[in-house]
Amino acid sequence: MVAQDCARAYRANSVLTASPGQLVLLLYDGALNALAIARGAFERPATDFRRLETINRQLAKARNIIAELQGRLDFQAGPEFAEIMHRLYDYYNRRLLEANLRKEVAPVVEVENLLRQIRDTWAEMLQKRTSEAAEPVLSR
Repeated sequence: MVAQDCARAYRANSVLTASPGQLVLLLYDGALNALAIARGAFERPATDFRRLETINRQLAKARNIIAELQGRLDFQAGPEFAEIMHRLYDYYNRRLLEANLRKEVAPVVEVENLLRQIRDTWAEMLQKRTSEAAEPVLSR
């Protein structure tokens, strides 16, 4: 129990001290984690009475996180990019709803793969931004 409490405190501290860009990365990671748990639940035997409950709960969690990401889009800063991402998030949410209603794993795998690509690109952009900020200024 102590380990769980420590992990919970670490996660809470990570969120409180994260930059806005890191918060987005944490949201992507949370959605991907929920999708992985849901995908694992699909693989459980049909006799596992908690299987459907886990699928439903984790897909709802992923959809809520995607809705949060969608709500954070800044249409003033980059209207074209924000519109594209808004449509992508809509698509992801529709596919996850379909997966949950039909109890099909294929849409989960699809969204997980697509979301991972965006997450990895976001992480790369943050890393590049951090590297550039850390480079020393050359004097002439």
